[in-house]
Amino acid sequence: MALRIRMGQYLPRDSRIHRLDPRAKLACALAVMVTVFFIQTPLQLALGLAFALVVVSLSKVPLRQVAQSIRPLVVLLCVLGLFNLFYVDEGATLFSLGLVRVTTMGLWWAVCYPLRFTIAILMGALILLTTTPTQLTDAFESCLSPLSRVGLPGHELAMVFSLMLRFIPTIADEASAILDAQTARGGSVTEGSFAHRVRAIGPVLVALLASSAHHAEGLSRALDARGYEGGSGRTHWHPLRMRRADWLACAVCCAYVAALLALVAA
Repeated sequence: MALRIRMGQYLPRDSRIHRLDPRAKLACALAVMVTVFFIQTPLQLALGLAFALVVVSLSKVPLRQVAQSIRPLVVLLCVLGLFNLFYVDEGATLFSLGLVRVTTMGLWWAVCYPLRFTIAILMGALILLTTTPTQLTDAFESCLSPLSRVGLPGHELAMVFSLMLRFIPTIADEASAILDAQTARGGSVTEGSFAHRVRAIGPVLVALLASSAHHAEGLSRALDARGYEGGSGRTHWHPLRMRRADWLACAVCCAYVAALLALVAA
């Protein structure tokens, strides 16, 4: 039983998005994620989706792979969005059945809710697909460097984030092996009654937690053996530098945010 988890896996491509400074990508992605909460009209939604699709095309990452990486979250958002059909009662009535009344605004929010959050998820997925974990670590460390000046572990927080991304494929492989072993022993989590499948999840979670703890202990010993001391006096092989293309990307993102906010005001 294979677990196809693509979130967090870097896809090397020779694209403009890949060549951008990771700090510029993080800043632009964060700005786009925040502005999705201002999307309230079809024109704003169309602008947001168009901007996201342009970024995907510039990244040269196949749209199919991007869709596979965000599909579980998008499906969950679509299911949650359907609740707006029954709980939003503003606007003209489309049809009613007993106590259930579906209105134009309820239908609009059932469509808008998952689509606008899909834009945010898409930006997050592109960050992980176009940026290596090392680059992300360096970007977070650079952004968190002011914390180090006041005594907070800025470098250590960035290191934890990097290790989390690196261990996603490892934990996925471990979970796949555990599920295969449980299935061979008659404890499949996909067969039998609902109660049986719920009980079968328990041993899988216990084994997965034990395996994760084992990996964490091995990593801590490896860091101790190499004399790792956090961010004290550490340098970078590839120092981060903001170039003209990075500032241009930030300017384009600011123009998109300004256009979206202008539509809000209109």
